Amino acid sequence: MKITAIRATPINLPIEAPYWWSFGWLPGSSRCVVEVETDEGITGLGEAASWQACAIIEQRLAPLLIGHNAHDIAGAELVCLPSWRGVSSNTDFAAIRAFAAIETALWDIKGKATGLPLYDLLGGAVRKEIAFADYFGFRQKKNGKGGELTPEAVADYCVSLKESFGTTIFEGKLCTKDPEPSIEALRLMRRKLGPEAVIRIDSNMAYSLTEARRIAARIEELDIRNWEEPCVTFEEMAALRRHTAIPFSGHNVDFQKAVALGVPDAFVTDVNVHGGIGRTVRFIGACEAMGIDFWCYSANTGIGSAAYLHLCAAFSHIREPNQSLFRMQPHDVVEEGVFAPVNNMVAVPEGPGLGVTLSKDKLAFCHKLFVEEGPYTQHHDPEEPGRYKRLPLR
Repeated sequence: MKITAIRATPINLPIEAPYWWSFGWLPGSSRCVVEVETDEGITGLGEAASWQACAIIEQRLAPLLIGHNAHDIAGAELVCLPSWRGVSSNTDFAAIRAFAAIETALWDIKGKATGLPLYDLLGGAVRKEIAFADYFGFRQKKNGKGGELTPEAVADYCVSLKESFGTTIFEGKLCTKDPEPSIEALRLMRRKLGPEAVIRIDSNMAYSLTEARRIAARIEELDIRNWEEPCVTFEEMAALRRHTAIPFSGHNVDFQKAVALGVPDAFVTDVNVHGGIGRTVRFIGACEAMGIDFWCYSANTGIGSAAYLHLCAAFSHIREPNQSLFRMQPHDVVEEGVFAPVNNMVAVPEGPGLGVTLSKDKLAFCHKLFVEEGPYTQHHDPEEPGRYKRLPLR
């Protein structure tokens, strides 16, 4: 089976109402949907986390792969990423992440050609229902959605998720410049949701070590399941560890440093970061060997989300709930999306490959948003117009 064409389409994937994170107001993400066609009529689907991957795929990688055996995934990697070494690398990260979308599509092709779901290609399923957290944060109001701009409103929003969808696992932002509103929201959530609710927080590296120590002392009693990126560096997390028992997670995949320092306790990444499903599998195995947790992060279309679901189905070491913006995403590019947790769980797609079907109409709609709106900036702070935000904030 030969690769005959590779298409990369930039899209905008908005969320229903912008939320505040440490860089400003986040309106959604601009991504890249990849279609790999073959001479046997099978098309595989992939997703890159940045719209900028489209040019890399079409101009650099696609010409190298036309005519290549679609089943030869390892060979495709050698052709596209000849300098790639090991589980982590300081080589061309843009090319690595762009190739990951193609590599995912090749796994999708393999599944469709054999009639097997991706989890079977990875060794079989240990579970078929996958846990996800529902997201919360301070949100602007847009088209009748959002508007949770006070701690009380954030807590009430989480209560409404529990009442409507059975949500008991929550993850959200603790990254306001003044941490007091975020801390108060957590206090109200714990009081209103009860002791059984799982609450994880994400600071997106917003705080200095000094500020993070102060925050840790005030939220320790709230039984926080995990604190993602309270500070910028692993070294700062290691210093913070002496002041709190709250587990930490991070996106930076510096595995050797994490093992040496003993932090973070978990990596939260996606297939793009590692260069594809095959590399992600190896990374998960390394995490298991060293007792470091692993889960997947949010903001994908149904294509990337399906890849997460199959990985979680196949590997028992993914023990903690994944992140999810599902509830906040009004659009998707697959017929089966948007996935939405019920009682915290999402079923693994059972079709061959990724188990999802690209909707040409939905793809065209999200591409139209990209053309009309331009790529989204995730670093817009109205208090500092024209400035590209750097961290820490204080």
